[in-house]
This record gives sequence, C-alpha cells and structure tokens, in this order.
Amino acid sequence: MQQIIVAVTLISSVIRSSEQMAITRIQPLSAHLQPCATPTDPAEKQVYTVWMKSLVFNGHGCTIYGQDGRVAYRVDNYACSRSREVYVMDSDGRTLIKLLKKNFGVFKTWKGYSYRHGPSDLEEENAKPWFSVQKAHRILKKGGQYSSRAVVTVCVSGKVYRIDGVSHKSEYRISDADGEVVAETKRKQTASGVVLGEDVLSLTVGAAADRLLVVGLVVVCGLLSRCI
Repeated sequence: MQQIIVAVTLISSVIRSSEQMAITRIQPLSAHLQPCATPTDPAEKQVYTVWMKSLVFNGHGCTIYGQDGRVAYRVDNYACSRSREVYVMDSDGRTLIKLLKKNFGVFKTWKGYSYRHGPSDLEEENAKPWFSVQKAHRILKKGGQYSSRAVVTVCVSGKVYRIDGVSHKSEYRISDADGEVVAETKRKQTASGVVLGEDVLSLTVGAAADRLLVVGLVVVCGLLSRCI
C-alpha cells in the first residue's frame, strides 16, 4: 500500500512539473523591442519573424518574434478561428490593439482600436477607431494573374496606406500615399538559403514607420487571407 502511495505521489509530481514547463513555453520572456520605442539608429530597419500560429496548444492566432528571438507581439484566439473580434497583445498578454470586423455589403472592413494608453481609450461606446482596413478590389497583373489590394485609413491623422498582394498568404507590401514601401513580408529563409513554409514570414519595417500600426495591419492581412 505504501508503495502505491509513493508511486501516485511521483506521478503527481511529474504532472505538475510538465504543466509548469508548458506554461513557461506559453509565457515567453518580454522582448526588448517595445511597441512605442524608437530604434537606436534612425536609419535602421526592424526585421521580425512572423509565425502564423498561436502559442496556445490547439489555438488560433499568430506570434511575432523580434530580432533577439523573443516574442514581441502575439494573437491568441484559442479555439475560435475566423473570429470577428481579435486582440493584438504584447509578450506579457497586455492588449495593444482591438480589431473588429465590420461588413458593409460586399466589402470586408476591419477597424483597429488602440489600447496604446490603456483600456481607458475605449471607455466610450462610440470610441473612434485608430485605423480602418477595407479590402478594395483585385488588380490584373502581368501574366494574367490577379492580386488583391486593401486600403488603409488612419482615422486619427487621416493618412492613407495601401496593401498590395493582401490575398497572398506570405508576400505583400504596405505603402504610403506616395508609393513608398513602409513594410513588406516575404517567406522567411534560413542563413543557408532554405525557404521555410508559408506560415513563417519575414517582416521588414521601415525605420520611420509606426511598428505597432504595421503589426496591426499584418494581423489584418492574416485575417483577410484566412490564416488566423
């Protein structure tokens, strides 16, 4: 009888240890790249790795790693896919952006609400969105292929951006009104030149771009292409 009790105690200890290890994996260390921080070198671009998977087992979402290999941003929808309400968080689980899907006829629109200064930003029922993304139309490219474009409006400043190739899962560009590319994604390659799967992307963000805004737009692109 005593041997059975000892065996049960050991099994319980192993289970608790495994659960703690799982929690440790889901709660990575904070990235040194803070959402509102500015790069040390004004001319330096920031490169992130985007994994179109959630850190939560059997969950839906995406994870964005900084140049130091640590989690910088994440989206976890848990068991709910293609949700109409999505939250972009930092590595500690603090909400940075709230995304809401709005349908206006045949047009798909996502509105982003900023939590940059805390939840008090959205206390008002009719709080003004930070930005709006509308999947506009398809463009005929050379070779007879079509590419979709989305129009981004930053409601606070009135700036307009466009996203070309939003229908593609792995390659698209975000440009400003003058046509200058402020961010782009491509399939990630290893140092030896091996191209990884379509769910592992390399995100390059220009030095002058608002990184949190770009991250929000990347998440919207994943939602539009049904990757999240």
